[in-house]
Amino acid sequence: MGLKVLSALDTAKTQYYHFKAIIIAGMGLFSDAYDLFCIPPVTILLGHVYYSDHNPSTEFPAVVISAMVAVALIGTALGQVVFGFLGDRVGRRKVYGLALALMVFSSFGCGFSICTSRTCVLLSLAFFRFLLGVGIGGDYPLSATIMSEFANKRTRGAFIAAVFSMQGLGILFSSMVTLTVCAIFDRATKASKDHKRHIMAADLAWRIILMLGAVPAAITFYWRMKMPETARYTALVEHNVVQAAKDMGKVMDVNMNQVLDDALSTPPAPPPSTYPLFSKQFLHRHGQHLFSCAATWFLVDVVFYSSNLFQSHIYKSFLPSNSEIKVNAFQHAYQVARLQAIMAVCSTIPGYWFTVIFIDRMGRRKIQMVGFVLMAASLFAIGVPYDYLNRKKLKIGFMVLYGCTFFFSNFGPNTTTFTVPAELFPARFRATCHGISGAVGKLGAIIGSIAFLWGTHDKKEDGYKKAIGMTGSLIILGVISLVGAVVTYFFTPETKGRSLEENEGETTPNENNEANVLPA
Repeated sequence: MGLKVLSALDTAKTQYYHFKAIIIAGMGLFSDAYDLFCIPPVTILLGHVYYSDHNPSTEFPAVVISAMVAVALIGTALGQVVFGFLGDRVGRRKVYGLALALMVFSSFGCGFSICTSRTCVLLSLAFFRFLLGVGIGGDYPLSATIMSEFANKRTRGAFIAAVFSMQGLGILFSSMVTLTVCAIFDRATKASKDHKRHIMAADLAWRIILMLGAVPAAITFYWRMKMPETARYTALVEHNVVQAAKDMGKVMDVNMNQVLDDALSTPPAPPPSTYPLFSKQFLHRHGQHLFSCAATWFLVDVVFYSSNLFQSHIYKSFLPSNSEIKVNAFQHAYQVARLQAIMAVCSTIPGYWFTVIFIDRMGRRKIQMVGFVLMAASLFAIGVPYDYLNRKKLKIGFMVLYGCTFFFSNFGPNTTTFTVPAELFPARFRATCHGISGAVGKLGAIIGSIAFLWGTHDKKEDGYKKAIGMTGSLIILGVISLVGAVVTYFFTPETKGRSLEENEGETTPNENNEANVLPA
């Protein structure tokens, strides 16, 4: 009987609730992007408050930036594993609101600190960024799994990609908030010559920027708590087909009457045979899938997070020098946020929505493989002639190529690595395996963001010299992208146009009790 419920979902027409679910599920990804992209301008303000020594152009120390980035990513990896496991054990809905509540609480916490010393403030910020990372990490497997289990099989990829595309709006919102806050504070303090007043204003500004990131997530908390449990979890994991049909009938225009009649008049079928996670049977059926999802997510996050941190290097050529204008912290942060907004509108957001449009036409595997290859081509095109482009001041061409890396990351593996793990695994392991894949990806993010940040940093006063420089870093990232394409070609199956049960290969075992193998 459970298959009739699932069949009704797979063939259901696209309707209002699907779009509502995209917004509700996407707010976690929105907050993730907000947090990631508000950090570069926030560190400018923090540097002005705690490291300037009356010199507003002093940069935030690389070791502190590394710690701030790492602690949030460690929290994200932990949240992905823990909440993914809980989502499979106690239900998606029961822990879904908890992840969002933790994000809202920690976002506000990032802006609050009763401390006055630099060390205390930074430790407080690191603590709440860790909690924020846990909440964001928990949202990844739950949002992807919930959206995949609500969607029909014709447009499932587009719906999951649309949830992930909320990151693009989060980037833009982060930039707009930063632009507005910096403009207001710059105008309010411009006439003052009091350095202490500027410090106090900057200290308030960075707190406001971080805290405002919690507002959109808080607004959606009520609707998230009102969402029913997914029919697939209720039918396949809890084995309650009647409740699954009732829940779907409340929120979607799906005819469940026949399903309910059959379920009530037919004795319940015995639950299917199960096997534990990471057993020999699991590894035989899904080991390749888990390796593919985790490895490609790891590789794309090395490149994606490194590229984000390169912005501080790349944007320098577009920012006015101290000799041209009297730079203050608000003007500096404003300029960085403005360039982030331009990049989001021209490159990042279009990349997300190209995936939404084409993922159910081209397929996940093809988009992921082509995206990796074109990311590599863009990185090589920047990296090999990097010194020449800098010397000749070819700013526009340089930024176009740099924007291509983000476009083909999002119209490529950055989106598909979020989508595919929500489609490949059995319902009882789906959120856990998505969480494991994402956590391995965050390990790549830590390696990429910290190793390449230190490898390209060349401040002599920090007591070390740059190890590989921008050219070497970009070329290495291009090679990593090519490795991602190879892994995709050999290990990643195609999942478009198939039900989740067909993708997981568990409903129709062959006579030798072996799982069906998805076509590459």
